[in-house]
Amino acid sequence: MKNFDDLINAAKIQELIKREDPQQKATRRIVWVLAIVGAITAIAAIAYAVYCYLTPDYLDDFDDDFDDDFDDDFFDEEDVKPSAKPSAVPEA
Repeated sequence: MKNFDDLINAAKIQELIKREDPQQKATRRIVWVLAIVGAITAIAAIAYAVYCYLTPDYLDDFDDDFDDDFDDDFFDEEDVKPSAKPSAVPEA
């Protein structure tokens, strides 16, 4: 009988040890949710960094050529002669 009583006492002790507090259970759930959100954010950041690294930058190819095309003006300001008379507006 002594062994049986020891077995029952050990089972009761195990129940007391395994019993979880409801607040601790809620805290554990919040930690899991935050861990999942953090993992998804990290994966998205890594994917974006790889995308930016592998995508070629086409603007660098045209940067020098673009400035050369518009260096020449269509007309110089010195060549334009202002009219001597302003146009007359008839009065009604």
